[in-house]
Amino acid sequence: MPRQANRTGAGTSTGASKGAGKRAVTVTDIARAAGVSRATVSLVLRGSPLVHADTRARVHAELQRQRYVYNRAAANLRRRTSTIVALVINDLSNPFFAEFAAGVDEALGEQGYVTLLGNTGESPQRQQAVLASLMEHAPAGLILSPAEHSEAAQLRAVVGVGSHVLLFNREPAGQPWDFLALDNAHGAQLATAHLIALGHRDIAFFGGHADSSSCQQRRAGYAAAMAAAGMEVQGRRMIECAPNRPEAAAQAQALFAGADRPTAAVCYNDNVALGLMLGLAARGIQPGRDFSVTGFDDIPEAALSTPALTTLAVDPRARGRQAAQLLLQRIAAPEASPARSIAPVVLRVRQSSAPPPF
Repeated sequence: MPRQANRTGAGTSTGASKGAGKRAVTVTDIARAAGVSRATVSLVLRGSPLVHADTRARVHAELQRQRYVYNRAAANLRRRTSTIVALVINDLSNPFFAEFAAGVDEALGEQGYVTLLGNTGESPQRQQAVLASLMEHAPAGLILSPAEHSEAAQLRAVVGVGSHVLLFNREPAGQPWDFLALDNAHGAQLATAHLIALGHRDIAFFGGHADSSSCQQRRAGYAAAMAAAGMEVQGRRMIECAPNRPEAAAQAQALFAGADRPTAAVCYNDNVALGLMLGLAARGIQPGRDFSVTGFDDIPEAALSTPALTTLAVDPRARGRQAAQLLLQRIAAPEASPARSIAPVVLRVRQSSAPPPF
């Protein structure tokens, strides 16, 4: 998994012997003691697979004996490149983003890059601080899933105009960077049409914040499916809550505030759907039998819940790999025009959706 970013800047000192006043240990010292060339030591320091295992072990032993610390920042300056990529996530508590981050790190690691990970907890203020800290490492690029209410001007102020940036899933107005999105509107439209086909006529859209771009797109897909079926979208059926399980469970009561009640809900994401199912169960309402629920993301837990969750599969680990590959393309071709990519979604029908109970 990616390493958590911190303020200490690990690996920022050149190799040095223990004790003040002693001459710094150099690559030449290591090469001479290990009986190899400077180039071989450099390859070992960069983790190159070109060095024979026995030679690599001998060099590592000498590095440890002389207490040499690789100065990655200095090496980047010499090569005018960086092997660091910053990854900033808006909500690492969401299992979707844990899978996404793993995919990013896998794809970058295959190309010799190291991932520095930051989490903003949906706070634009925290996001600015995390980005400022990570940019001190002069990363080769940045993958950012923006916090809610992010503004492009604020992001540019801390990231810089010339940085290689890929935004994921949320798109602040006026942003100048590459963008990878999920097919949010189409996915919610598929879920809503599925519930309508089962016979549901009173369907809520549950969770997320209305001013989030991804939530707006999913709401639009829900509304499009309702309109196509000749059904009215009622404002009281658009229920907001933070996209996490505790908030969704607590807000379940809002579905039953009036004399009538919906028979199904299209949820903003899987976290919300799983939380809503907990809230329903606490009220004696059995999901999948008394009330149908759909999610969005297909996190690993979705198929293991009780009942198993009908959801939109987006393959978060593959999306992480895709994001890394798009950023590497930008690093290789910095003058190319900003690119927009939309990742497809697939409806996975499971036991949480069924015909209405009447």
